[in-house]
Amino acid sequence: MERSNKTARELFEAVKADTGRRRFGFGRKPALVNVDFQNAYTRPAEFVTAYETDPHQIDYVNQLARLFRSHRCPVVWTYVAYLDSGEDCGVWGTRTDTPDSLQNIKSGSRRAALDDRCEIDRSHDIVINKRMASAFFETNLASLFTFHGVDTVIVTGGSTSGCVRATVVDSLSRSYRTIVPEECVADKHESPHFANLYDMALKYADVLPVTEVLAWMESYRPAN
Repeated sequence: MERSNKTARELFEAVKADTGRRRFGFGRKPALVNVDFQNAYTRPAEFVTAYETDPHQIDYVNQLARLFRSHRCPVVWTYVAYLDSGEDCGVWGTRTDTPDSLQNIKSGSRRAALDDRCEIDRSHDIVINKRMASAFFETNLASLFTFHGVDTVIVTGGSTSGCVRATVVDSLSRSYRTIVPEECVADKHESPHFANLYDMALKYADVLPVTEVLAWMESYRPAN
């Protein structure tokens, strides 16, 4: 079997260039799931756990959120935070006890707070404190999507190789058409970032330019 010497970025670019690949496509009713836009992950100058791939990531996400609200489609923001005791962290909390670890993000801390650059409409948007990687794991997200008649999930946030990927896999596993705007996800290093974009594009989601997702939402009309 011939081995590839291509980088993760090159593998992903090759998938993107294949215009013949069949898509899952957009459905009748979308929801926007913004994964963990909290200071611990969005402020690289302040926290070592943070990451940035596209400097306009939050701007793009805000644009998407405004369009989703204007069409009365669900907008979801998740964040990770635990009790000071760590009792709600489970076995994940036994992996590390370093102060900057994900499992040591405490409720009410600056690390737990959603980035104030995010335009969150507290009267409309759904905010979920998740304890594990996927936004679906032991949350009421799937139930809410059933109520709203959602069949398409747009996933943004971080990290590409962690909570975004876990959310994408769970989304597809629940038979949602799943779409990842490329510029709206981020990771600490380009290798895991592009490796997971490549893998998601092959198996679990349509990884699309954010301009395409924005254009679709601008022209979106609810199904009768």
